[in-house]
Amino acid sequence: MLDKRLFSFAGAKKALGLLCLLTFIQSLAIVGQGRAISIALTKLWQHHPLKSVFWIVLIFIGAYVLRQLMGVFKEYVLAPFADKTTGMLQSKLTQQYAKLGPSAITSLGTGKSVTLAVEGIDQVHDYFTLVLVKLFDMMIIPWVILAYIFTINWKQAIFLFMIYPVIVLFMIILGYAAQAKADREYDTFNRLSNHFVDSLRGLTTLKQLGLAKQYANNIYDVSEEHRKATMSTLKIAILSTFALDFFTTLSIAIVALFLGLGLMNGTMPLLPALTILVLAPEYFLPIRNFANDYHATLNGKNSFADIMNLLDKKLADDTNIYHSKQQQWQNDDTLQLQGVNYEYPGATEPALKDINLSLKGHQRVAIVGTSGSGKSTLLNLLGGFLIGDGEVQLNKQKMPHLQQKDWQNQLQVLPQRPYIFHDTLRGNLSFYSPEKTDAELVDALHTVGLGEWYDGLEQGLDTLIGEGAMKTSGGQAQRIGLARILLDQNRRVLLLDEPTAHLDIETEVHLKETMVPLFEQRLVIFATHRLHWLTEMDWIIVMRDGEIVEQGTLTDLKANDGYFVSLQSAMRGGKNA
Repeated sequence: MLDKRLFSFAGAKKALGLLCLLTFIQSLAIVGQGRAISIALTKLWQHHPLKSVFWIVLIFIGAYVLRQLMGVFKEYVLAPFADKTTGMLQSKLTQQYAKLGPSAITSLGTGKSVTLAVEGIDQVHDYFTLVLVKLFDMMIIPWVILAYIFTINWKQAIFLFMIYPVIVLFMIILGYAAQAKADREYDTFNRLSNHFVDSLRGLTTLKQLGLAKQYANNIYDVSEEHRKATMSTLKIAILSTFALDFFTTLSIAIVALFLGLGLMNGTMPLLPALTILVLAPEYFLPIRNFANDYHATLNGKNSFADIMNLLDKKLADDTNIYHSKQQQWQNDDTLQLQGVNYEYPGATEPALKDINLSLKGHQRVAIVGTSGSGKSTLLNLLGGFLIGDGEVQLNKQKMPHLQQKDWQNQLQVLPQRPYIFHDTLRGNLSFYSPEKTDAELVDALHTVGLGEWYDGLEQGLDTLIGEGAMKTSGGQAQRIGLARILLDQNRRVLLLDEPTAHLDIETEVHLKETMVPLFEQRLVIFATHRLHWLTEMDWIIVMRDGEIVEQGTLTDLKANDGYFVSLQSAMRGGKNA
């Protein structure tokens, strides 16, 4: 139930030490409370005057108040630790996403990645604050009560001691069943998150293709599966709660039966019998509370495990092998790949096979192929976001991979949908170049064709855009991405992953007029399936099933009359494609 990695966090040992001390004091207060109320009731049963129990009642009240105060103090001890730790986890998780690159988001799914960093962190916070208190209660309070009962009547203490493992055994059996159901629920929730985010992203495309209703049915099926998994988990949770309550109640009833027989036989005085009877429910209360909250913390436990597994993923430690002689990619710089392969974790076939290519200086290189041919994978590998095997050379320096800081510091990436941060327009534009003045930012907006749009903004560069603020169209988002590139003249390697794939042809034509001048004095690697871009390229790499089947200039590829010509015909809707 408790992940050992929890103890590695700063402040964990101190918080847990204080929690242990406060729980021990609380257990003494519970014993004192039970003893005091038993003495008071016994005296009153024996017809002692009310004033004779005055101080005993005060002791009972004091013990009760101390018990409640210890409960409050435990929350105060754990809350700062949980807040600090979950805040640190969220920050580290975001940094890890950035370090792992697009491959981590792809393997997890966008929905799960976002859910893990937002809802998952809240669930981990609940896991910390709930499970630790209940766990320490279960570890300390029953044994202090048992030790005290042993001093009163060792036979009853042994019975309580023997029945405890039986209850724990039933809790473990039901707990495993609940864990399996909760794991399934957690998986379906993550799938539902991914489906929902993907559907939102592609809503326009789905509408254009007439598939919106079909995809809505798909989301309904996944959500229905999640509902069934949730209900299945709740059934186990309710069953386990009932079973635990039944066994603890039965155990207390057996204790009461033997105490009653002892009182009737005259073998046990009233005071110790009443004390044991009062403390018996307190003896079982921690394990009942723990079992009840166990189900509430399962998602938190799963989220914590996922987050820690991501944080424990080893990053490449050889990222400083390449040392660039200059800050900018120059016309005589070279990049070579020989026999490079890459296989996604869990895949049966490699995504890239025996990749051989040589790039030099300020070239415009297109990567073309059908969907799933490996264009995006190759682009991610060239950007250092994926690490394959094979020979890599940068300026004739041999590298284990392209996840080199000096190489990545020269990159600019323009994906299909540039991310628009929930920030001001100024903050979004100055992502690569925070030192730029407002005048330079406005000039960049006019250069990429957003001048008229900008002039209509009442707050100018202070306008909030992005999620939860003013929305931008696909074309506007692409132009903002272009403006980021335009403003940073130091980075001279440009990776474009089908940046115009989801734009209408008119918007793309206008955008092309802005983009082509940016290709000057840069190494441009452009993954695309739009034929009109190929006339702007110096070199074309043709991919099929993860392999480079052809490469050369547009004229050479047409003259070869090979796979590229067939692909070109297919893209144009030719009959014999």
